[in-house]
Amino acid sequence: MIGRTGTLLEVDDLRVTFPTRTGMIEAVRGVSFSLGRERLGIVGESGSGKSQTGRAIMGLTPPQARISANKLTFDGIDLLGISPRQRRALRGNRIAMILQDPKYSLDPVMSIGRQIVETLRTHEKVGKAEARERALAMLEAVQIRDPKRVFDLHPHEVSGGMGQRAMIAMMLIAGPEMMIADEPTSALDV
Repeated sequence: MIGRTGTLLEVDDLRVTFPTRTGMIEAVRGVSFSLGRERLGIVGESGSGKSQTGRAIMGLTPPQARISANKLTFDGIDLLGISPRQRRALRGNRIAMILQDPKYSLDPVMSIGRQIVETLRTHEKVGKAEARERALAMLEAVQIRDPKRVFDLHPHEVSGGMGQRAMIAMMLIAGPEMMIADEPTSALDV
């Protein structure tokens, strides 16, 4: 569902600042763009604020971060004006983010398959058997060669590339309307 203007995401003068011992540091300075059902690449050198831009949109910045914008809306919803609970309801279901490093993004004590199943069951009312089948199909869709074996493995038991594919499967399983990908191919062995 796209808002009346055809814009799914609108970002106007986004700023993300962090307190340091020497004062505030501006990690994101005045980023503006609008996005419909299209692809947008944000390019910049390391440390230029690309990841923090995605995290600010998702509501995943650390508590000490200060986020401000003239406008930060998703499908007409003011992302800076909604509660953390409402923000969580959007994540995964309507907006998802593939983080840069699966080693730090996947739960190390939970199997890959269980993480994908839990993501799906958080956003859709499906039984365990159907969730498992859909998770296996998604693992296959992201080109994991032996989905049934990988389903039962833990993140530390797979390569970085396979972990990244599992992370992509987990973010795609609920069919979000918008996907933010923070260097999604950096760990892929393609």
